[in-house]
Amino acid sequence: MATHTRTNVTHWEVQWTRRRKLVEEWREHRHTVIRKEDVKLHDSARGHRVGCYMGEDGGKPTRVIDAWVHEIDPGVTTTVHRHSWDAMTFVVSGSGWTEIDGERFEWRPWDALHLPAWAWHRSGNDGDTPARLMTYSSEPLLSTLGMAMVDDRGHTPVERLPPRPAYTEQVDGDDPYAGRVRRLGQEQQQRRSGRLHTDYDSIPLLVNPKGTRSKFLVDRAIGHQASGITQVMLQFAPGRGQAMHLHPGEAWLYVVEGRGHSYLGEEPTGGENHEWKGGDLVVVDHAVWHQHFNDDPEHPARLVRVHAFDSVLETMRVLCDPLDLFQEPPENLKAMGDLSGIDWPPDRRPEG
Repeated sequence: MATHTRTNVTHWEVQWTRRRKLVEEWREHRHTVIRKEDVKLHDSARGHRVGCYMGEDGGKPTRVIDAWVHEIDPGVTTTVHRHSWDAMTFVVSGSGWTEIDGERFEWRPWDALHLPAWAWHRSGNDGDTPARLMTYSSEPLLSTLGMAMVDDRGHTPVERLPPRPAYTEQVDGDDPYAGRVRRLGQEQQQRRSGRLHTDYDSIPLLVNPKGTRSKFLVDRAIGHQASGITQVMLQFAPGRGQAMHLHPGEAWLYVVEGRGHSYLGEEPTGGENHEWKGGDLVVVDHAVWHQHFNDDPEHPARLVRVHAFDSVLETMRVLCDPLDLFQEPPENLKAMGDLSGIDWPPDRRPEG
């Protein structure tokens, strides 16, 4: 017997209610600066401590990327697991190693790692002090699509772990289906051959027109094949700031060291200033004018910026064309003055 579901509410009313509820919930959980001391660490089943800066599991739901902190004690090796989303790591302090699909990478402060989707990985600390790592992932986006999964295998030896999901490289034919198979096969080959570890010292720190020195930590420009997420180290000279600008989507800035403030507002003037210090996470919300400043006249400040530029932000640009979602007026860059005269301090990272 056929079953029919009936409702006296039109599709328009259902969708309108959904849209309103989504925005109301988003605004309720909006944050600008998440303080280091407000992120509680918990013992995890993986053998280390974890805390959530931004994400559903920390009571701060997001839609595209999340931010977690991990602490690994000396002598500890985490369980091995994999997930259906990409993630990337920034080493805040300590030294140790991460094994990705059986390949081991040693790391120390300010190194970065890319953890590809479905890649087995575990980390260990062979040092004398706890190691602290920040991770960012596209899990919220995969959850929205109903495609987020975790597979934890405890301390299973790597040789007993199943490989990443298989894929077909090609099929015969000139039809659209054959073209799709070949295209996706080539994409998988490229993604599975991308860079996984960035030694901080291997990439130069260069002055950019915004007024900071910067370098990529995870990005396709230096060989990574992350799914649209990127990670950049920014160094602010003592007492200096960067040019004001606006872009779509979130940009998250983890304060590695120093103190300062960020201006955020719907207009170039009339917004609010938000103070930050080492260990805090600054959240630049969607389409707001913003500018970051180092408030220390004697010491540099460092922030690691993360966003989903090559995926969500670029998609938004196309969908909203001809509306210009990136605004960085030339006069704002010109206002930074002669950057060649800045007395930059030595770029020395801490020991592990």
